[in-house]
Amino acid sequence: MSRRVSNAQLGLLLNRQLIEAEKQRRRSPFVTLFPDTGPFSREHYPKHMDFFAAGAEYKERLFMAANRVGKTVAGAYETTCHLTGRYPDWWQGKLFEHAPDGWACGTNSQTTRDVVQGVLLGKSTGQGMIPVEAIVDTVAGRGIAGSIETVWVRHRSGGIAKLGFKTYEQGRRSFEGEAKDFIWCDEEPPMDIYTEMLYRLLTTKGLAWTTFTPLQGRSEVVNSFLEPETEAAPPSKYVVQAGWQDVPHLDEEEKRKLTANTPPYQIKARTEGEPALGAGAIYPIDESEITVPDRPIPDTWPRAFGMDVGWNRTAVVWGARDPGSGVIYLYSEHYQGQGEPASHAQAIRSRGEWIPGVIDPSCLGSSQIDGRTLMNLYSELGLQLSPAVNAVEAGTTEVWNLLVSGRLKVMASLSNWFREFRKYHRDDKGSGKIVKRDDHLMDATRYLIVSGRLRMTTEPRYKPYTPQPIGGPDAWMA
Repeated sequence: MSRRVSNAQLGLLLNRQLIEAEKQRRRSPFVTLFPDTGPFSREHYPKHMDFFAAGAEYKERLFMAANRVGKTVAGAYETTCHLTGRYPDWWQGKLFEHAPDGWACGTNSQTTRDVVQGVLLGKSTGQGMIPVEAIVDTVAGRGIAGSIETVWVRHRSGGIAKLGFKTYEQGRRSFEGEAKDFIWCDEEPPMDIYTEMLYRLLTTKGLAWTTFTPLQGRSEVVNSFLEPETEAAPPSKYVVQAGWQDVPHLDEEEKRKLTANTPPYQIKARTEGEPALGAGAIYPIDESEITVPDRPIPDTWPRAFGMDVGWNRTAVVWGARDPGSGVIYLYSEHYQGQGEPASHAQAIRSRGEWIPGVIDPSCLGSSQIDGRTLMNLYSELGLQLSPAVNAVEAGTTEVWNLLVSGRLKVMASLSNWFREFRKYHRDDKGSGKIVKRDDHLMDATRYLIVSGRLRMTTEPRYKPYTPQPIGGPDAWMA
């Protein structure tokens, strides 16, 4: 016999369901993150607030942060704001008035499912960043159990927002074709894929934000933010760097244990968000250990310069040796592209015409101008040059030995030198070869250390000429 449910019982059941739905909604991190007050309020997360606010002005943003500071949570929080249209009262970033279409991207299928999808949708209903009542539908992914390919979310405007989950392992071509309103990259993408992503945002004038710990060091993506190529155009890139000191939720004992188990070359990346030196770095030493403030070079210190020549870039670095300690200080640089030899020579002579130099031995090769070699040409322009020894491995070893022993220091104003130093690395394909790109000052330094040290000298001091009478100095008395 069937049992009829009374209106009172039905009302009670619906009320319980509503209460449970509200409990689930309140459990969602989206409604509990960044409160007004308390130990984890917004005022204690200024880097996160800065990152969100920058979206109102900048097309591309990078949250380059230490492990465990909440960079992925920040990326998921902004994604949820755009998908739902539910922006908090304090929000100062980009606003989507319509239901947007976006991507959330990870390294591979497993990390995308476990990390990106996990933080957005949760491992159980209602525990993800996207409130469960806003989720309209999902489509399962292929290839790995439990993965989601697409999720549709109810937007405040009344429309339905769409989010697709993508992986870098799918390759660049999988990112072609579709226009997107926003793209979130969790973990660092390869440069070719990142570039392809930006083209998906062209017609929509959309946003791209990336969140990762810079364990790949000064990669192409990192450098595109830290050292953008175009200076004339209005800036479109913004970087927020955050370390353990910028968040309140990490326990001191936990930090100590994590640091103790971290390879030395990764510590700054994992604790401060500084790009890692990397296992492939040529000179794996912290900049702070080799950098010194600028200071005048005493006249008694012998000097020389190393020079690397080329049409795309000619680079020169000057060094001086402290006679007392034997420490060599790199104190000046010349870094110019596509200039004539005469302009380079003038800049070099301006540091002191008497200073000897050593030059890339390739300039002794085939003649380039009117049958003259570059070596001859620069000598005729007033430079005191000798060919350097181009022993790459021996030279880098010698430079490294001086750096690590404290016998080679670099003055802080040599910005181009430090820029190359950060990028100078061996390839990651197993050959161990030095990557020959943006290394002109590194080559010039190697020439200076291997060959230029032997030629260092002080400025000649000539006695004023005094005419002498015939018969010697006593002749005046005759």
